[in-house]
Amino acid sequence: MILTVTLNTALDVTYRVPELRPHTTHRVTEVTERPGGKGLNVARVLAALGHDTVVTGFVGGVTGAVLRQLLAEIATPGDGPQAPRGTITDALVPIAGTTRRTIGVVDSATGDTTQLNEPGPIVTTPEWSTFMDGYGRLLREASAVALCGSLPPGVPVGTYAQLIREAHAAGVPTLLDTSGEPLRRGIAARPHLVKPNADELAGLTGSTDPLRAARDARRRGARAVAASLGSDGMLAVTAHGAWRAAPPRRLTGNPTGAGDAAVAGLLSGLVEEAPWPDRLARAVALSAAAVRAPVAGEFDPAVYDEVLARVEVTEHPAAA
Repeated sequence: MILTVTLNTALDVTYRVPELRPHTTHRVTEVTERPGGKGLNVARVLAALGHDTVVTGFVGGVTGAVLRQLLAEIATPGDGPQAPRGTITDALVPIAGTTRRTIGVVDSATGDTTQLNEPGPIVTTPEWSTFMDGYGRLLREASAVALCGSLPPGVPVGTYAQLIREAHAAGVPTLLDTSGEPLRRGIAARPHLVKPNADELAGLTGSTDPLRAARDARRRGARAVAASLGSDGMLAVTAHGAWRAAPPRRLTGNPTGAGDAAVAGLLSGLVEEAPWPDRLARAVALSAAAVRAPVAGEFDPAVYDEVLARVEVTEHPAAA
């Protein structure tokens, strides 16, 4: 199974309005709620691809209860294009605090989304100890682990580095998808793969050239770097080479969750031991297909198949 860690889970609420205009009152035409946080979105895409996943992290309060209920409703394999073919197992750790909400407002006229993210709950020392005990047990059965998203209050900034070291000790490959100081500290623990976007990579290295910045991130400790370049695709720099993958066309829609879909593509390729060009093509196709889905954690299967067949992957002359 693939383990995804979301320390700052969220109840994703998406509002759709005919047109989003500042300083006015809006009539909402549609409201959807989904279990959210980057690792939960990753798990949902992985399950749709046929992989069994376990999700862990923290959950609490009324919104946490709603999140777990919604997760249970989508966690069982079933029929239909969006039904998971793999399982999603809930191993979230209850806490006294209340799970945050993320609010996405979709402008139907333009397809653009405005995102509002609440802060997470405070995690106490006993709650952290309970999580770490469970994390150690879950690693024994994991084929890979994804460490995703922001850190809630009360969790040390070096937490991801600690979790990466624990996974190394268990012989489990790690993918890190975060930003800022947690990314900087986490890279020093030598994760197998980091997946920043271009801005996060520039913030880490000080370079706005993605290829140069990715090489710098490898020198800082990451064994491989897969950088999201938005609508321009993805760049990977590894010990075995460097590649860039681009979608055949730009797609408009809801970008929330597109990066998480890309992580799912990279993770599935990792556990299947697919060649790097195939991993990148899958990640780019899933990201594009997620843009065409109404909410994070889903993707349009028809768009995925179309883009995957036409993704262009080119090799850079050197990875060092």
